[in-house]
Amino acid sequence: MVVKKPRIVIIGAGMAGLTAANKLYKSSGSKGAFEVCVVEGGDRIGGRIKTSEFGGDRIEMGATWIHGIGGSPVHRIAQEINSLESDKPWECMDGFLDDPITIAENGYVLNPSLVDPISNLFKHLMDFAQGKRKSTPFGIVNGGNGIEHGKMSVGSFLRKGLEDYWELESKKEREEVNGNGNGNWNWNRKLLEEAVFAMQENTQRTYTAANDLLNLDYNAESEYIMCPGEEITIAKGYSSVIESLASVLPSGIIQLGKKVRKIEWQPEYEVGITKNGHDGTRPVKLHFLDGTTLSADHIIITVSLGVLKAGIREFNDSGILKFHPPLPDYKIEAISRLGYGVVNKLFLQLSPDSWADFDRFPFLQLVFHQSDSEFKNPKIPDWIRRTASVSPIYKKSRVLLSWFAGEEALKLETLPDEVILDEVSTTLSTFLSNSHDSHQQSNGNMIKNSSKLKLSKVLKSQWGNDPLFMGSYSYIAIGSSGSDIDTLAEPLPKSSDSPQLQILFAGEATHRTHYSTTHGAYFSGLREANRLLEHYHCMD
Repeated sequence: MVVKKPRIVIIGAGMAGLTAANKLYKSSGSKGAFEVCVVEGGDRIGGRIKTSEFGGDRIEMGATWIHGIGGSPVHRIAQEINSLESDKPWECMDGFLDDPITIAENGYVLNPSLVDPISNLFKHLMDFAQGKRKSTPFGIVNGGNGIEHGKMSVGSFLRKGLEDYWELESKKEREEVNGNGNGNWNWNRKLLEEAVFAMQENTQRTYTAANDLLNLDYNAESEYIMCPGEEITIAKGYSSVIESLASVLPSGIIQLGKKVRKIEWQPEYEVGITKNGHDGTRPVKLHFLDGTTLSADHIIITVSLGVLKAGIREFNDSGILKFHPPLPDYKIEAISRLGYGVVNKLFLQLSPDSWADFDRFPFLQLVFHQSDSEFKNPKIPDWIRRTASVSPIYKKSRVLLSWFAGEEALKLETLPDEVILDEVSTTLSTFLSNSHDSHQQSNGNMIKNSSKLKLSKVLKSQWGNDPLFMGSYSYIAIGSSGSDIDTLAEPLPKSSDSPQLQILFAGEATHRTHYSTTHGAYFSGLREANRLLEHYHCMD
């Protein structure tokens, strides 16, 4: 009698899925012990990692940064495969935050003496929220303000910090700012400070994927762990790390274009009884959109939290992943409570005419009036008002980059390229061509008066409306907590009477301290592979 090897099917060929497959295949103790298969709904591997090209430069449509090189498995792999250096220009962001120029709406270049105190205040407040500082700046926002009690959002904590800063500053004599003769001047110091603070909030939104920082849980913020060391991008592209993980797998293990629509599993099991049309020996059955099926002893689900959220909603869509029977209530509740948002990148290429106007395009920080302000420029659309910056992807690049989060990121996905080119060009022109003292600027960046800034090409990511992802990454929302991440990561079924470890969960949203990152996804894939190796006593 031929004994069947345990079959492990991994759903998703992103960082978590390929890390799990790589570990299961390479572990010396498991050589030939398993039948491993990776099924991927799309036509490529990588998931939310997607290196591309634009304007002759290598760019990232998805994951961009190694968030701290110390202890990062992504950095280690990139080093091992010599991906940290390249002869081809890439999105190295060597001008990122390098001598930024901050311009207020209608073209007033702000002095660092006004911008820096507010930017530093914001950074100190975030450092305190993340547990990097023992006290808040200027002694403001003490424990009596409810930080340690009940549910506070990161957004409300930050705004309380700004209010307390103003209260402290009101006791000093402060010089009012003016437009120095600029006819478009419609700001005062407090409006500018609030707008600079909002600019920092908008940057933070892209870090977290939260549409509004009022949705981001304060107490969970200090659980998130950053890897130490500098943050860098990958010269040969993030996809080179993915390709390295996949390269050890034999041909045929990864199957593309296999989108799972239903997962049948057996929370309760009676020996010898075949349920749900299973083959009687393997407790899990996958149904694909193409009509085929595949039975497994274990599956590792690495789909995004957005896909899981869609699957627990009550509507019938044959393309949405469903579980039969449904997931347990405690698992559904955790999936519902956790936050998951959209972040998109917008790449723009300067036309040769406009490029000639710049020694090099500066790193621009954009300070906007509020959308409901009577002073706002009607030529600037609301979807642009919550982006914080525009910068070249390296110092001499003609390719510019802006980040968008939440509602604005979704709006961006709906806009035709010609509308984006026109509206961004108009917006940047109002900032640059009207700039007071625009023929000179500090930091060696030249801003020259010109007619409308011309952009020749555009490329945007569209993670929100991609049915394979339905967004970008997870966050801990108000009403959820790190324990919800642990609940999401628990394998099924819980019952010891059923075949164990039928459904395992991996992906960035399942890592309590490194959620939203590629290294978090890596660690989660490793965790679930090790769980199965331990189950079969196959650890190295």
